[in-house]
Amino acid sequence: MAVLQLAAKAPDCPYQIVQVSDCHLLADINDEYQGIKPGRYLQQAIRTIVDNPCQPDALILSGDLSQDHSFSSYQLLAQILAPLRCPVLVLPGNHDDYEHLNWLTSQTPVVAATSVRLASWQLLLLDTKGDTPAGFFDARRREQLASEFAKSGAECFWLFSHHHPLPLGSAIDKHGWQDAEPFWQLLATEPRVKGLAHGHCHHAYVKAHQAIQLVGCPASSVQFCQQDTWQTLDHGPMYCHWQFAADGQVSWQFVTVR
Repeated sequence: MAVLQLAAKAPDCPYQIVQVSDCHLLADINDEYQGIKPGRYLQQAIRTIVDNPCQPDALILSGDLSQDHSFSSYQLLAQILAPLRCPVLVLPGNHDDYEHLNWLTSQTPVVAATSVRLASWQLLLLDTKGDTPAGFFDARRREQLASEFAKSGAECFWLFSHHHPLPLGSAIDKHGWQDAEPFWQLLATEPRVKGLAHGHCHHAYVKAHQAIQLVGCPASSVQFCQQDTWQTLDHGPMYCHWQFAADGQVSWQFVTVR
């Protein structure tokens, strides 16, 4: 697992991490998805982040970066991300293409890392992409995660994934994390895991399970209604801003770009 080590900060100065999810880009910045232009929405979000006096130490893209699977959509993503002054890490979503993602990690400021070390924290990015739109985290991936836990000297872990590990009571559940119970059994053996943040659901929410905080990151494109049938809502671009403190405290804020 490639690790990004962030520079040391004063103990009273938390690390700032931005999570952007479910961009659903198409080949052209003016192409439409669910009645909006996702390229323009992501561009607005990135401009807001760049212009913020509180600059992030890193940005995590938690999957479904492309909607049409085209190489052009990843080229567009690289162009939109270029103004950022912090490293960008990427997670694959069910819509994403591994070959295109590998190309993306060669484009500044994107880095080929799946873990971030910051003070007492280690952030781990979990690949839940499978052969179907549903989440997939088999025994091999669980063994890799257990190995990371065993060799890490971090005091606290926070996990990031694309898929949601518990049903939410909405239409997206049919494409949720399949056979998640063994994953939760693994987490029950590691008390240093404090939380998991994910995308996929296009819905901002917070709840706890097994004393682990679950946080759903809203989409930079459109949000999904929490109901059995598919329906989207246009709230404008959204993302999540995180703060990880050296003393193990963590906080977050759902941001809507106006």
